[in-house]
Amino acid sequence: MDGLIKGLLDVALDAIGNDDGDRRSGSQNQDERSRSTWAQVVTGEEDKGEEENGGRRQGHYRNQWNRKEEECGQTEEWGTAGSRPSRRPQKAVHEGYDNDEYGGQHDNNQNYWKQKEEKEESNDGWETVGKKPPRRPQKVKTDHWNKYKQPASEQEYSDEIEHGNNTEPSEEELADLSLACNKLWELDINRLVPGKDYQIDCGEGKKVYQKEDMAEGSLFYWLNEDVFRRPTFSRFCSLLDNYNPHEGYKETITSEEKQEEAAFIEEISRTALIKYLFKYLSTKGIVSGNYQDFKRMMTNLWFDLYGRGGTSSCSSAFEHVFVGEIKNRGEQEVSGFHNWLQFYLEEAKGRVDYQGYIFPRRRGQMPDSETQLLTIQFEWNGVLKSVSSTLVGVSPEFEIALYTLCYYVGGEDNQVQLGPYPVNIKCYRFGNKIGSVFPIAEC
Repeated sequence: MDGLIKGLLDVALDAIGNDDGDRRSGSQNQDERSRSTWAQVVTGEEDKGEEENGGRRQGHYRNQWNRKEEECGQTEEWGTAGSRPSRRPQKAVHEGYDNDEYGGQHDNNQNYWKQKEEKEESNDGWETVGKKPPRRPQKVKTDHWNKYKQPASEQEYSDEIEHGNNTEPSEEELADLSLACNKLWELDINRLVPGKDYQIDCGEGKKVYQKEDMAEGSLFYWLNEDVFRRPTFSRFCSLLDNYNPHEGYKETITSEEKQEEAAFIEEISRTALIKYLFKYLSTKGIVSGNYQDFKRMMTNLWFDLYGRGGTSSCSSAFEHVFVGEIKNRGEQEVSGFHNWLQFYLEEAKGRVDYQGYIFPRRRGQMPDSETQLLTIQFEWNGVLKSVSSTLVGVSPEFEIALYTLCYYVGGEDNQVQLGPYPVNIKCYRFGNKIGSVFPIAEC
C-alpha cells in the first residue's frame, strides 16, 4: 500500500512540474515577443511587413494632394502681374468674342462657372476657411478698336436716339441743378444692373488712415462680356491706353488718337444724355445752338492738354478724371482715377490691388454688391490711393454729361441727387479747364 501511494504522488508531482515549466516557457516566450515588438517599433523593423501597403496608401494621399495643389495653382494662362496668390484676375486680351476655351459665350460661361463652383463646394463636408470665390476669366474684345483710329467722318456710329420731350429740360430742372442731374440718371439707359451685368465683392471696411488690406480678393467678381460690345463703352475703353500715367510726363497725342477722341464724342452725342446736356446749356446761353460747335467744345474741354506738376502738355481732364495719374513729387500717390471701367480693366491686368471700402459717414449705410456709389482704397502699380470714389456701372456718356453740367452750371461743391444716392459732385477748375471732378457720397 505504501508503495502504491508513493507511486501516485510521483506521478502527480511530475504533472505539476511539467505544467509550471510550460507556464514559465510561455511567459518567457511572451516576454520575448513583447521585447521584440517594442524593439521593432523603436527601430522601424515592424514597418517592413506593411511597407508595401503603407507606401501605397501614402502615395495615394500624396498624389491626391499633389493633384489638388496643381488644380489650385493652375492659372490657365490668365496672367497675374503683382496680384495675391488667392486672387484669380481676369485678363483683357486682344482677340474677339469667338468661342472661348470654355466653349461658348456668356450663358455657357455662366453654366460652366456654376458647375465649377458646385464642384469646389463639394469637399466631403470640410469647409475651406478664408477662400475667395474665383473670378471668371474675362475676354475683352479689342480687335475692332483699330477702326476707331480712322477719320471720324469715315467711321460707323450708332443710330441717333430720339427721346422727344425727354431731352428737353423742364423749367424746374433749369432752375435746380440737382433735378437736372437726377434727370441724367433717369436717361442713362446704358447703366448696368448689379447682379445681372456684373458682380462686385466689397470686402471689409476701413478708415482712410488704415493701411492694412481689408479685401482678400478683387472688387469685381465678373462682368458681362456684352458690355464691351456697347458702342460708347467700347470707344471709351479704347481711349484709356493713350496716356502715360506718370504726372509730369509730356503727352504726345497722335493724329489717330485725336480721331479716336472725336469719334468718341460723336458716338456719345447720339445719346439722349448728351442731347439733354446740349439743350440745357444752350437754353441757358452757355453754348451756341449749333450742335457741331457743341461737339467741338466737348472735345476741347475733355481732351485738350494742359500743364500739371510743372510740365506743360502733360495732362487733360479725361486723363486725370478717368484714367488716373501718379504724382512723383515727394511721396508717390495716385490722383484722379474715378472711373469704374478703368478700375475693372486695370484690376483684370493685375495692376490694381483693391484693399477695401472706406466706412461711410453714417452708420447703417454699408455698401454691398448692389451699391453703385463706392468710396474705396486701392493700390495702382504699387502706389496707394487712400480714398477714391466712383460710380459703378454707369455709362461713359452719363459721367461725361454729369461732370460737364456741374462744371458749367455748378460750383466747387454740388449737392445733387442721383437716383437713390445723395452725392456731392466735387469740381475743381484749372483755369478754363476741368482740373478734377468726382463724386463724394453724402451718406
